[in-house]
Amino acid sequence: MAKIHEVKGYVVVLDKIIHITRVFEAKNDEGAQFNIQLLGDSKLQLKFPDRATATLERDLLVKALSE
Repeated sequence: MAKIHEVKGYVVVLDKIIHITRVFEAKNDEGAQFNIQLLGDSKLQLKFPDRATATLERDLLVKALSE
């Protein structure tokens, strides 16, 4: 069974993730953001109100990938 992880309302199948970007400032003062590149040229652009929340969510995703 595939491992999954929920982030910002999306359920992501972990073995479909190709790349995760670093946390960076989103355009137009929309807070902080990181992107998840999936197989098949799909990309999730996840925006959060602040850098701390974005960093926590990204770290939890990376931890789930390493387990």
